[in-house]
Amino acid sequence: MAKEGGVTKAAEVLHLAQPTLSSQIKKLEKSIGHKLFERSGRNLVLTETGQVVHRYADEIFGLGQELADVLHNRTDEKKSKFLVGVQGALPKLAVHELLRPALEAKDDQFQVVCFEGKLNELLGELAMHRLDVVLADRPLAPETHIRAFNHLLGKCGVTVYGTTKLTKKYQKNFPASLDSAPMLLPTQNTSLRRLLEQWFDANRIHPVIAHEFEDSAVLKVFGMEGYGLFVTPTAIEKDVCKQYSVKVVGRIPEVIERFYAISIEKRLKHPAVIKISDFARDNLFGTDT
Repeated sequence: MAKEGGVTKAAEVLHLAQPTLSSQIKKLEKSIGHKLFERSGRNLVLTETGQVVHRYADEIFGLGQELADVLHNRTDEKKSKFLVGVQGALPKLAVHELLRPALEAKDDQFQVVCFEGKLNELLGELAMHRLDVVLADRPLAPETHIRAFNHLLGKCGVTVYGTTKLTKKYQKNFPASLDSAPMLLPTQNTSLRRLLEQWFDANRIHPVIAHEFEDSAVLKVFGMEGYGLFVTPTAIEKDVCKQYSVKVVGRIPEVIERFYAISIEKRLKHPAVIKISDFARDNLFGTDT
């Protein structure tokens, strides 16, 4: 009914009589003590409680199908799902680099399942044990009422990039050249934006904010097209230059970006998270964490 929008269509799909389906819905509502549907015009739509029940039902049916696949040898039983929450503000290339050890693991095979969203929403999923780890650019705040722990993966400075034309113009006398330079910046709700603004103020640099983006990948595409200079962590500098065909204008080591794995484990135990942590420390960011 939730997908079909009414009893008639749902009954046809399920090959049930309408009275039978209506009776089953009423029995379910009575057993849980809440209404699942409410009328909106000619259609039936889920109530808030109905949406919660629907989400759980989808997960239950999904697990049932997964079990059937395993029993019928239709999936690789050696692979275990690794559920990762990714804060939307994180650079996608950095996320790829962080997850690469889990993707390429030889001894343990993981099927990585990524969910992107806002940090608070992802932490809620983590608390409900629907995620194994959350990757973020800031630690869990002390006032957050979630029992979870911060694991610093690494830190690095940032690099400023531009097209060949913009690089030639602003590379000389960097970073003073950034004064009045067109910049593509992340939105105000991001850690990187706050760090950059603090650095600009401390150095009396006033760039022109050409455009702002919440999605880091979209920001880079606009940077590739020459709409302004942009900034990403120095740890992924080579990958950014290669993928977006841009050049390094300069580096700002004083602006430090940090990357965290947030988990319900005080001491990391999940094998995939351990691989990520070890790789980040030894290869991606170096030992200075």
